[in-house]
Parts: sequence; structure tokens; C-alpha cells
Amino acid sequence: MIFFFIILINIRYFSNLYLKKKCDVNLVSLKKPIFFAYIFEMFYFYLLYNIKIMAESIQKTEVTIKDIPVIFDVLTDEEKLFLQKNHTVITYKRNQIIYYEGQRPTGLQCLASGKVKIFKEGVGGRDQIVRLASAPGFIGYRALFAEENHIASAVVMEPCAIIHIKANIINKLLESNNQLCRNIIKSFATELGFSRYRTVSLTQKHVRGRIAESLLILRDTCGYTEDGCTLNVHLSREELANFSNMTSSNAIRTLTNFVTEEAIVVEGRNIKILDEKKLERISQLG
Repeated sequence: MIFFFIILINIRYFSNLYLKKKCDVNLVSLKKPIFFAYIFEMFYFYLLYNIKIMAESIQKTEVTIKDIPVIFDVLTDEEKLFLQKNHTVITYKRNQIIYYEGQRPTGLQCLASGKVKIFKEGVGGRDQIVRLASAPGFIGYRALFAEENHIASAVVMEPCAIIHIKANIINKLLESNNQLCRNIIKSFATELGFSRYRTVSLTQKHVRGRIAESLLILRDTCGYTEDGCTLNVHLSREELANFSNMTSSNAIRTLTNFVTEEAIVVEGRNIKILDEKKLERISQLG
């Protein structure tokens, strides 16, 4: 940001210097120097406008503990002040690993922005996607409260921000705040229910039912883009196959069938859902 301001100052300085120099040399012929000075000024205001846009964008993308309402909103004023002084915001880029399978958790990790893929390495190096997490939410907290190592790994799908609360800090808050305990338990229960349902689906449903269910889960978890039908997540065919417990070839074949049936449209990694009811019916039939 400072670099851009230095550029702006230089542009103003040299444009004024250029105009002054030309006018001193020839007071009659002012059209050319005024024209170049005008160009300099236009460029100056263009850069100034873009810096303003960048500053507003940076301000909007900044995250705080307030972005995790399931925690922050139930705290007392004293607890809020305590937590605001005792948390860390960590940003990650796409494809960065947040934690590895077998690693010991050091605190509660709250996903404040972005999307994360939780996966477990299977036999032969084939990954099994356990779940997809989107903000706001928690990741890796089962291992934290069970005082165990992580049984899966977490990788960033799109740039994200993690709010890290040390174990001793979150435990202290849980001891003093019953509503916070209930919120954490509710989150545990919801995830446990999803895991049990998903286990049955992936072992009993046929290929079509599994892919249809996966697309609906992506809809519910990640939502749509502005057009209202394109899934707001970009998975490769292999990732979708791993998420649906099947081979890549079966996933590709099934997606092609859904396109033929006009249930979806596939454009690269973008998937548009055209007929939600048809996918729901296929998922229910299994």
C-alpha cells in the first residue's frame, strides 16, 4: 500500500514539474504540456480510485472472532474481552495443509472464511474425502476434545482464515459458560448424525444415488454462486469420486448420464444443477 502512495506522489510531482518546465520555456505553446499534464492527472486519479477499492476489499476480508457467532454471541462481556485478547487469526492459501493425520491438536480451529476438505488416506494412497467444511464452522475439534491425534488431514480448497483458540483458553470458557458447551455439543451431534447417515449411504446406495447425494450435499454445504444454480465449489472428477466412494471412471460416466438427462450441466469443474427434484429422487431411490 505504501508503495502505491509513493507512485502517486511521484506522478503528481513529475506532472507539475513537466508543466512548469514547458511553460517556462515557451509560454505561447501550452497545448502540448497541458495535454500531457492532463494525462498524468487522469492516471493519478485512476490509481487513487483503485487503491481505495483495494483498501475496502481488504477491510471486508478481515476476519475476527465475531465471525464465529456460535462462540462469540453466547459469551459474557468479560469473556468476549478475554477471548479477543487470546486468539490468533491464521490465513491459508489454496492447497495448503492445515493439519495432518496423526498430528496432535493444539487448540480449537474455527473456520472463519473459505472452504476446507477433510480427507483420510486410504489403501494404495487413494484419498477418501470425509467431509467438506465451509465457514463459519469448526474443523479438527473431535481430536481436541477427545485428547487424541487427528484421524484425518485438512487441506484448503479456497483461500481461508482460521481462528485458532488455544486448548486451555477454550476449556476455561467451557467451564464458565453453559450455553457455549451446548453449542459445541450441538455441533458434535450434528456432525455425528451426518457421518452415520453418510456411512450407510456410501455403502448401500448405487453409483447414481451416491453421486446425486454428493451433489446435493455440496449444494447444502457450499451453496450456489450468484446465478442460483452453479455449485459454489470446484471439485475435480477424482475429488468427486473420492467424496462419493467410487472410481473416477464411474463418477465421470454418471455425470455424463445426468447431463444427458438434463439434471445438470458440467463446464470444466463447474457444475450447474438444473433439476434439484430429479437429483433428490435419484438419491432417495439409491
